[in-house]
Amino acid sequence: MKILQNSGVPIYQQIAAQFTEDILSGKMKQGEYLPSIRGLAKELRISVITTMKAYEELEKQGLVTAVQGKGYYVNAQDSEMLKEQHMRKMEEHLLNAISAAKIAGISNDEVIGILKMLMDSGE
Repeated sequence: MKILQNSGVPIYQQIAAQFTEDILSGKMKQGEYLPSIRGLAKELRISVITTMKAYEELEKQGLVTAVQGKGYYVNAQDSEMLKEQHMRKMEEHLLNAISAAKIAGISNDEVIGILKMLMDSGE
């Protein structure tokens, strides 16, 4: 797991985002346990509280469940929920791209053309 100390994004959000990506992409399967809170904190050299906050964020999103004395495990992901999660992520990235295009003075037609080109090239 890669954490950027001065990225401007809180560390707990970076951790949650990486686990979210792993869960939604299928790298982490249903029933698989996340690393222990203490173990991950030690590995990343961060506070246990920060790690716990990341895991609680994942639980709020419905991606994991806490089991007393055992830790957090990955929940089953139904296809509609997965699609919705991916749609939200795509919308976030597209909004960032639109914002960048506006700053650069790129027209809507140019943005659409670039998107079509990228989709056609399989990028």
